[in-house]
Amino acid sequence: MGRKVTLATCSLNQWALDFEGNLERILKSIEIAKSQGAKYRLGPELEICGFGCADHFYESDTMLHSFQVLRQLLESPITQDIICDVGMPIMHRNARYNCRVLFLNRKILLIRPKMSMANCGNYRELRWFSPWKQLRQVEEYSLPRMIQEVTQQDTVPFGDCVLATKDTCIGTEICLELWRSPSPHVQMGLDGVEIFTNSSASHYELGKAGERINLIQSSTRKNGGIYLYANQRGCDGDRLYFDGCAMVAINGDIVVQGAQFSLNDVEVLTATLDLEDVQNYRGEYCHPHMELEPKPCHRVKVDFSLSGHNDIYLATHQPITWRFHTPEEEISLGPACWLWDYLRRSGQAGFLLPLSGGVDSSSTACIVHSMCVLVYQAIQDGNIQVMEDVCRVVGDDSYRPQDPHELCGKIFTTCYMASENSSEDTCNRAKDLASQIGSTHLNINIDLAVKGILGIFSMFTGKSPRFLARGGSHRENMALQNVQARVRMVLAYLFAQLSLWARGKQGGLLVLGSANVDESLTGYFTKYDCSSADINPIGGFSKMDLKSFLLYCVEQFNLTSLRGILAAPPTAELEPLTDGQVSQTDEADMGMTYSELSIIGKLRKISKCGPFRMFCKLIHVWKEALSPIEVAQKVKHFFRRYSMNRHKMTTVTPSYHAASYSPDDNRFDLRPFLYNTRWTWQFRCIDNEVSQMTANPPNQ
Repeated sequence: MGRKVTLATCSLNQWALDFEGNLERILKSIEIAKSQGAKYRLGPELEICGFGCADHFYESDTMLHSFQVLRQLLESPITQDIICDVGMPIMHRNARYNCRVLFLNRKILLIRPKMSMANCGNYRELRWFSPWKQLRQVEEYSLPRMIQEVTQQDTVPFGDCVLATKDTCIGTEICLELWRSPSPHVQMGLDGVEIFTNSSASHYELGKAGERINLIQSSTRKNGGIYLYANQRGCDGDRLYFDGCAMVAINGDIVVQGAQFSLNDVEVLTATLDLEDVQNYRGEYCHPHMELEPKPCHRVKVDFSLSGHNDIYLATHQPITWRFHTPEEEISLGPACWLWDYLRRSGQAGFLLPLSGGVDSSSTACIVHSMCVLVYQAIQDGNIQVMEDVCRVVGDDSYRPQDPHELCGKIFTTCYMASENSSEDTCNRAKDLASQIGSTHLNINIDLAVKGILGIFSMFTGKSPRFLARGGSHRENMALQNVQARVRMVLAYLFAQLSLWARGKQGGLLVLGSANVDESLTGYFTKYDCSSADINPIGGFSKMDLKSFLLYCVEQFNLTSLRGILAAPPTAELEPLTDGQVSQTDEADMGMTYSELSIIGKLRKISKCGPFRMFCKLIHVWKEALSPIEVAQKVKHFFRRYSMNRHKMTTVTPSYHAASYSPDDNRFDLRPFLYNTRWTWQFRCIDNEVSQMTANPPNQ
């Protein structure tokens, strides 16, 4: 008897440098964990200061305020009689570490620094933190005076160590350490550690949740043991959305699953499990001392038990089947949660979207509608925090939304910006969608503004540019398209700032962008046009993803107007109509289809392909549809467009990160923006290869 333990893990919506809010959420999670009988509580990575502090980690204020929060946690009666595991930055011997601090009853038990730094893709941890490289070694850390006053300790263990209670042993992993080989849990398990914890700030990408689950299941299936996973949730102040997914596993089975997308700031999961199950599993399947001589872990002992004396009637959690979201559900839920965090924390009163009646802007509109559905449902479920945030956003403490449609009208304004080149069909499609989602919709004509700007140019130059269809040059044609696009951006910001004022209401609106990831790859947008917005919820999704998402919205939200939008060819409507119909299409302008662009984008970013390597791969991918010469032409065309327009990435709207081939040079894609657009050496290699293939076909 006495081998059943109740453990708690959580997902918290922490915010960089929001020390007061972060403290409140940590305390709330500990309070919930204790109320559910837990003796150990695990939180996400760097939860005290927020994960996304970036260069604020250089500031001594960040360290000071983190210790001030830690002091309040130590002093709080809420944290008594439970082992608390919190994350914060710590300086040790003039090096900065990303650490876990484990404490119990006003005493710090140990400090465990992170050993593997995330330093690719979205992350630059080595810019701010040093990895702890001294395996199985522990030093003494001198506590700051403000902590000594509370704990009555001068020093505490600092390093690669585990916590030994009276009844079990707990070992720590921090985020990436689970993903790297060899993971710390392997050696810890071989040395008898029975409970593994992982404190993460793992961002969302399409399908990534399955990777985490597979890693945790496989680690405990091979090694036995209990695994607690905690994760950051929400927008921490940047392009990333952290999607929660806290969980508990034992011996390869998931027993508790947290939400992946939720508006709850604090989610606590508890599980009651039997340590005898770990021992029995390892005794049959692992035989650790027969396979490999374990390297002893440094054990920090504590006079505390996680289990009780008589637990025969205490039920344990049983295995469950994880419920995965479809990609379309992920697009509906993830950006919606991200938008809500951004709106409620920005102090603005809602969103404004230039709604063109095409797939991209309609996808953005549907995501805002999905956000309203989530917010309304959270209020119906009794989420007081969400209700308070809604009242603050609309500026009315007595407001209670009647349904998502009505809420959408309060916080979401859409506007169709027509010109002489706009068709009646797109205008009607935008109007119909706005009506179905409930947004406040405006129809604005921009011709007067465009003619005024062109009039200024003509007055000073004596020249009047013409469209290509009316005898003008390509340069004139492009300039006339761009002035329309840029006027729309100026008007969008004007209406975002003053439309509520004109209606006698307080506050301003955030302008939403709607450029997809494929168009960003080639720079198929006007610099400082409607792509220049405050934030962009679809900037990490491909056109093909968005089309699937809109089909989902037709069924999920009964937005039947989307069928007409999906059937229409993508067009910017910036050139003159032919007999009242659109003659310009996006794919014709880009010189390739959106499907082809998605493939090229993944090869460029994920597979790290330059022009020649991309050609070598695509001749196999597209061999049924295109000849080597045609593949070469498409590759060259893409890289010319890419390099000519790369400068646009320096001004791209901050976008919700959803794919590992994001072109955002401000965060994710650190390539230069000035290129030799002729790519002479690279293209010559392609031409030589095409010549050889033409002269010696592979099937001869």
